Amino acid sequence: MSEKVFYGKGVRRIKKEDPELYDAIENLDKNVWNGSSLDYRTQKLIAIAISATSNEGNSFMKQVSKAKKELDISRDEIMDVLKVVLLTSGMPAFNKSLEVVNKLYD
Repeated sequence: MSEKVFYGKGVRRIKKEDPELYDAIENLDKNVWNGSSLDYRTQKLIAIAISATSNEGNSFMKQVSKAKKELDISRDEIMDVLKVVLLTSGMPAFNKSLEVVNKLYD
């Protein structure tokens, strides 16, 4: 699991204003990515698929960029994920995500 920031900018303020809530958020992140049944790589591919279905390119780009850098996830692996996205979420989510993949891997 990466030790880098995993949350939006708004949570930085929570760290100061409500440390207990911040700790809960941080612990949730650690518990989600613990890999007790699925390894981190598989979990990351699932996160990429979920992000792709939102049809919001920035979040998807962050997920794929991080996975590519940290885990050396290949374009072929991402394309396998996007095939599932195409089947379950349709062409708009697939196309938007494919644009991002083409930028990151070309």
